[in-house]
Amino acid sequence: MSRPWAMGVQVLFHGCLDDFLPPSGRGQPVTPHTRRRTSLKDLVESLGVPHPEIAALTLNDRPAAFETLIEPLEDEHWLVRAWPARSSGHRLSGHALQPPRSRPARLVLDVHLGRLARYLRLLGFDVCWRNDFSDEELTDISAAQRRILLTRDRRLLYRRRIVHGYFVRDTDPIRQVEEVCRRFELHGEIAAFKRCVRCNAPLAKVSKASVAGRLEAHTLTWYDEFHRCSGCRHIYWKGSHFTRLSAWIETLKQQAARDTAPPDDHD
Repeated sequence: MSRPWAMGVQVLFHGCLDDFLPPSGRGQPVTPHTRRRTSLKDLVESLGVPHPEIAALTLNDRPAAFETLIEPLEDEHWLVRAWPARSSGHRLSGHALQPPRSRPARLVLDVHLGRLARYLRLLGFDVCWRNDFSDEELTDISAAQRRILLTRDRRLLYRRRIVHGYFVRDTDPIRQVEEVCRRFELHGEIAAFKRCVRCNAPLAKVSKASVAGRLEAHTLTWYDEFHRCSGCRHIYWKGSHFTRLSAWIETLKQQAARDTAPPDDHD
């Protein structure tokens, strides 16, 4: 009796791609249960790993594309290996699976990531977010405007039109910021306190006199520098939270230096 074709195909996920696998299947090749001809995109996603998470693929140690097909030949053995971005164990060379992301980064976030959206806007990033976006709208915005799609819905990232996307692992907004900045190397693009956290529009410096009628007396007494949103017209000043937020941003930038520092040599 001939063996099933599926026994001749194995997929090995490296680095954080293991996050999408059951604990019992991590760190070892996975055998997909399929016999039909399939693309590598469909193959890896059948195992739970969204294609935007993958930066490099090889098929039998040769660079491969998402469109590469595996034929169901009985005597053929296939080893597919997949690497995430910034993988320390593989030099991402050969076939480019995605074009370079836009710089500075532009993002669109799903409805579950409202607090992350506010923090990223605080850091100066152009972030598109609403609490009623449909999956179709998120896909359209990401594709048409070349925005990185951040989501807590893994299956949303399976859509072919999504080029740059990421499944946010953490549930704490502060740690989510750190995670996203690390994944897309955003630290060098931080331009804090230049964008409205409410509506995403740029802020403009305004005179104290021009906004005095909208401020309480104690604010006018203690503060002299003001900015106004060019969109929703909300007014900002460096209140008691400013020092705390500035310290957090500085810590975030220092994290980038630690992440990129070469490892110590050990005999």
